[in-house]
Amino acid sequence: MRYKLRHATTYAYAETATLSHNAAHLRPLNDGRQILEDFRLDVTPSPRVFTETIDTFGNRFHLFQLQEPHREFSVVAESEVEVLDPGFPEPSSTVPWDDPTTRPGHQPSGNLALISEHRHASPFVPLLEGTAELARRVFEPGRPILEAGAALTALVKSEFKYSPRSTTLATPVTEILALRRGVCQDFAHLMLSAFRSLGLIARYVSGYLETLPPPGKQRLVGADASHAWVQLWVPDSGWVDLDPTNGCIVGERHIRVAVGRDYGDVTPLKGLILGGGAQTISVSVDVAPVA
Repeated sequence: MRYKLRHATTYAYAETATLSHNAAHLRPLNDGRQILEDFRLDVTPSPRVFTETIDTFGNRFHLFQLQEPHREFSVVAESEVEVLDPGFPEPSSTVPWDDPTTRPGHQPSGNLALISEHRHASPFVPLLEGTAELARRVFEPGRPILEAGAALTALVKSEFKYSPRSTTLATPVTEILALRRGVCQDFAHLMLSAFRSLGLIARYVSGYLETLPPPGKQRLVGADASHAWVQLWVPDSGWVDLDPTNGCIVGERHIRVAVGRDYGDVTPLKGLILGGGAQTISVSVDVAPVA
């Protein structure tokens, strides 16, 4: 599948801002699972400083600084991406989740440090007995790791309600467990906590969903907005994407932008401003399939 993406964000301030320093994770990944055909990032007014760099997790991202007085600025990212068939393994054929090969010491040496980091707690993902208990409902002794991971994905979908505006960025995983509701990033953090609390390796993925479903298919929750899901490390297969919001193993309708420990590592747009006072933010996302 090939897609054209447009992600536009506008900040408007009640007072004049004199300086704005920002980081943008808006450039889709270009790797063995998807091909970035084209990418353009436009910032208005034009920034005095604009650079592209690579973060700890291998994501390309942009840093820019507005040094002129302004009451509004916009960031528009436009991309064309081809998403390839992920070719995930048969879940029942994967190794048992409690097999030693699922632990960091048995991973490829070149990836050991990076992979191991996704086994530990992170700012948005604590290790909790509550999420471990949730995971143990499907992670039975000896069960294949991807089969159990897919079962946990379905369990979160069935027991937690997708409810926009019911949570904020600051809502902790403990509260998501109690509320049994939230949005995609909440469910991603919940799943990560469950996996990591069992000692498994998993990371956060930011991206998009296809806007229009294929003929005869049900529309997926989260379209026309940034989306989030998780990747579970499966020995002999690598990272396998799981979407707890929609209860599925990810296919060609998910476009990956960045990966990290949690939302804080891959926030689409964040920054610091000097002045400005109260602000309003508007965001629009379009994901259109290309014939």
